Amino acid sequence: MSPVVGAVNGVLWNYVLVGVLPLVGIWFSLRLGFVQLRRFPQMLRNLRRGTDDDRAGISPLQSLCTSLASRVGTGNLVGVAIALGVGGPGAIFWMWLVAFFGMATAYVESALAQLYKQRDAEGHYRGGPAFYMARGLRAPWLGAIFSVCLVLAFGLVFSAVQANSISGAVSEAWGIGPAWTAGALVLVAAPVIFGGLRRVARMSEVVVPVMALGYLALAGWVVLTHLGEVPAMLALIVRSAFGLDQAAGGVLGGLAVALLNGVKRGLFSNEAGMGSAPNIAASATPVPHHPASQGLIQAFGVFVDTLLVCTATALMILLSGVLPVGSEGAVLTQQAMAVHFGSWGPVFIAVALTLFALTSILGNYAYAESAVLFLRGGATGLLLLRIGCLGMVAWGAFAKLDIVWETADAAMGLMAVVNLAAVMLLSGVAIKLTRDYDRKLRAGDPSPRLDAADFPELGDSIDRSIWTKTPTRPPIPGNP
Repeated sequence: MSPVVGAVNGVLWNYVLVGVLPLVGIWFSLRLGFVQLRRFPQMLRNLRRGTDDDRAGISPLQSLCTSLASRVGTGNLVGVAIALGVGGPGAIFWMWLVAFFGMATAYVESALAQLYKQRDAEGHYRGGPAFYMARGLRAPWLGAIFSVCLVLAFGLVFSAVQANSISGAVSEAWGIGPAWTAGALVLVAAPVIFGGLRRVARMSEVVVPVMALGYLALAGWVVLTHLGEVPAMLALIVRSAFGLDQAAGGVLGGLAVALLNGVKRGLFSNEAGMGSAPNIAASATPVPHHPASQGLIQAFGVFVDTLLVCTATALMILLSGVLPVGSEGAVLTQQAMAVHFGSWGPVFIAVALTLFALTSILGNYAYAESAVLFLRGGATGLLLLRIGCLGMVAWGAFAKLDIVWETADAAMGLMAVVNLAAVMLLSGVAIKLTRDYDRKLRAGDPSPRLDAADFPELGDSIDRSIWTKTPTRPPIPGNP
């Protein structure tokens, strides 16, 4: 299977996505007036809101934490190390650039997911790229293709990626064998996965903020204690990005290698444009109840993931001086931490990586659950997904790193191609949504709502009972 996977990756990453992803982000940034900059304060304000007593959806904070549970994982600790080891320090610059423009793409795809969301059989909000493909583009077949890719990538392959990284980290720190790691992961993940999306959201809301803030605090201490060296490290990143310092940090090639690895690892980490985060974004009740509001929340998630957490990891590795040794993955990050914190550094990374990757497994499952429901898999489909997800977790603990990551790259690339085509075709709708939100904010409305009456051209493609000035809220089964 490896030659086939390699061929697919070669086409997707060397010719298609490495150019298309940044261009889509640039185009949306320009068309939306760099919404990721001018509405950054609004992102923070929207996070403080609840559900406004709408029990059909989860809160904006829960949606952000669940998407961060998937985003903040091995891409931040292992993916950054791989990008540095293969593409050199310059890969980090391209990760930054992809993330900055990717914030606009993340905004668009999540706003569209909110607009086209529906209520499921239990009265809860469901949606995502498959829904805006089926309803917005009138192409349910495209939504089905995307859903299959999502289940394969997030429900199965990426769970193996996370387990693989945990296995390597705990083996390095404590000498624990993969069989014990696999068993422990399955035992911990199973109760949450079998509880469904809402249990995942509740757990993420508690674990993810503590996890991310603790890691950033540790990285901040490293940066402060090496403050005089930071400007030189940042200059090294920029020089290497353009092939001006190819010998530094074990770079295997100039600009092309740095760019390729920066884009690949950047997308795997922040997921902007991939079509994953919109699945959880659609399940939220944004307050103010406007699709643009949830779009801003998910754009902020990209900022936290790459521009904060990934940068923290990169600086800790570069400031340690261990990059030329040639280690890969979590081992490189652990070696860097050993330089900064002594013998307990690798142990900390093992614990952090285990938490990051475990929450990623749960977040990935939440995405796949929406895809299975779109495919009308019902209870049987969900049961098979849960069993398959746990099975891939167990397999991933034993698998070889290169095979797992190559498969993840292929699945991720296919998803991104389908999703990017859809968001470009629906870009006119996203632009109008943004203008509606901007107009109401400029008029002094601190909590603008979307009124479906202002979008008659959408017809019955959206659930108009959700997007009214006084929305209809049917009772949730099981709730009074």
